[in-house]
Amino acid sequence: MNKYFHLEELGTNIKTEFVAGLTTFLAMAYILFVNPSILSETGMDQGAVFAATAIAAAVGTLFMGIIAKYPVVLAPGMGLNAFFAYTVVIGYGIPWETALAGVLASGIIFIFLTLSGLREKIINSIPANLKLAVGAGIGLYIAFIGLVNGGIVVNNDATLVGLGDITSPNVLLTVFGLVVAVILLAKGIKAGIFYGMIISVIVGMIFGLIPVPKGISDIVSGVPSLAPTFGQAIIHFGDIFTLEMLVVILTFLFVDFFDTAGTLVAVATQAGLVKDNKLPRAGKALFADAAATTTGAVFGTSTTTSYIESTAGVGVGGRSGLTAVFAACFFLLALFFSPLLGIVTAEVTAPALIIVGVMMASSLKDIEWDQFEIAVPAFLTILAMPLSYSIATGIAIGFIFYPITMIVKGKAKEIHPIMYGLFVVFILYFIFLK
Repeated sequence: MNKYFHLEELGTNIKTEFVAGLTTFLAMAYILFVNPSILSETGMDQGAVFAATAIAAAVGTLFMGIIAKYPVVLAPGMGLNAFFAYTVVIGYGIPWETALAGVLASGIIFIFLTLSGLREKIINSIPANLKLAVGAGIGLYIAFIGLVNGGIVVNNDATLVGLGDITSPNVLLTVFGLVVAVILLAKGIKAGIFYGMIISVIVGMIFGLIPVPKGISDIVSGVPSLAPTFGQAIIHFGDIFTLEMLVVILTFLFVDFFDTAGTLVAVATQAGLVKDNKLPRAGKALFADAAATTTGAVFGTSTTTSYIESTAGVGVGGRSGLTAVFAACFFLLALFFSPLLGIVTAEVTAPALIIVGVMMASSLKDIEWDQFEIAVPAFLTILAMPLSYSIATGIAIGFIFYPITMIVKGKAKEIHPIMYGLFVVFILYFIFLK
């Protein structure tokens, strides 16, 4: 083990890697409850999604640890799960089985692009400012969903949205959970989101807002059946060949691209693994991410991607793929705790969505706002996502306006041919969108 993972060479040991794996797991364990909560809105079986989430995270993380040897942990991505549920299924009216087939298709395309080397060309064709705008827009979108799920923001016929009843016990529980998680994170506690959820559950039980477990069976049980979701992506793969699903698949693909590339660079840099400004074994890491998405789709969950919370494990000394292996083991162990889904309510998970949104919105600072031809498409991308309740719509609007503003500015030669192709695709998307 020491030889395979180069522990001595990296200045680490098995004990340190174990602690790092546990730390990363705790920092992102919230996804085990948030993901089923979001995807169950589509009619998917919550228990099956819980199991699929844990398995996809474990399999993807094992790939990353054993093959790529990076201390990076994977799980179904925040933002993409919301896009899957609220835009694709609920918004477009596409069956969740077909949406899963779209995730599977994006994973297969990701594998092909990674193995062929085309992935780098595609990523490089998209301007850095638009990538930053997509990340920030998704952050605002996720936060908005969290505010709605927690009852803090509600429908208002006069102003479209308005402030909810903050005297309501359930809304107060959301606010309490948000305050607790913010305090913990501000104090430097990496697993602040997860601990905040636990404290919210306890307080909710005290005030009768959340049912109290009556026995050990309400906490630990057998692994939930995957039958309701397993293989549906394969069965319905023939339903993805429409323009609408093409845009959906492209969105899955783009966001996974950005998430993976950004996370790998951030984690590898913090761990001191970047050499000569290059990521060693980058191809293997990208393959692990793509394989995880494909596996997750087959089991029954939205796109699986690398998590920035992996930096929590690196922060306590994790340097090798063994960190990821230990984290994967914890996700497998979590399979036996599905009964907790009954006590982790929307009010408990809402603060996690809001805080993740805050973290993703940090990319706003790096956008070149002083260049109008860049500011316009970037701003419209960011604004359209929460207001249209669709990540795809935000990306489409931004990718349409970018060539327009750049051409008018006399910078047509700076636009990559792929961007012109996407311009046409997204124009057709709006023309034929029902």
